[in-house]
Amino acid sequence: MRCPFCAHDDSQVKDSRPSEDGAAIRRRRQCEGCGARFTTFERIQLRELTIVKSDGRREPFDREKLALSVAIACRKRPIDPERVDRLLSAIQRQIETSGESEVAAAQVGAMVMDGLKALDSVAYIRFASVYKDFTEAKDFEDFAGTVAEAGKEG
Repeated sequence: MRCPFCAHDDSQVKDSRPSEDGAAIRRRRQCEGCGARFTTFERIQLRELTIVKSDGRREPFDREKLALSVAIACRKRPIDPERVDRLLSAIQRQIETSGESEVAAAQVGAMVMDGLKALDSVAYIRFASVYKDFTEAKDFEDFAGTVAEAGKEG
């Protein structure tokens, strides 16, 4: 594993332990070049996944990109980071076990929307504002109204 500090190619694993309910392995490493310590995570990847954008472009599935968009939606909200990580793992698992190697970006967005709806209504609305491409304040108002109505029914 390449050192993030000095780019030396070799590092030694000092400690390994499961994390995320066994979905990943957390490894503490020490660079053999500069001696710096850093943490890596290994996750099971069942197959190479490609995301198909609405304009037809294709790009490899990137869990970190998905995590960033969810983190932006959840910023400054009282949401346990472990719950967010479980949501991301569940979405990734669902995509990988679908049997398809290509998945529409809209399908992934819908999965995130469903997951955030259960976690936090503000994060759900924030994500929806980008996913549904809100262009004016009325779009927020209308969507928030549907969320509020759904909350009253449930």
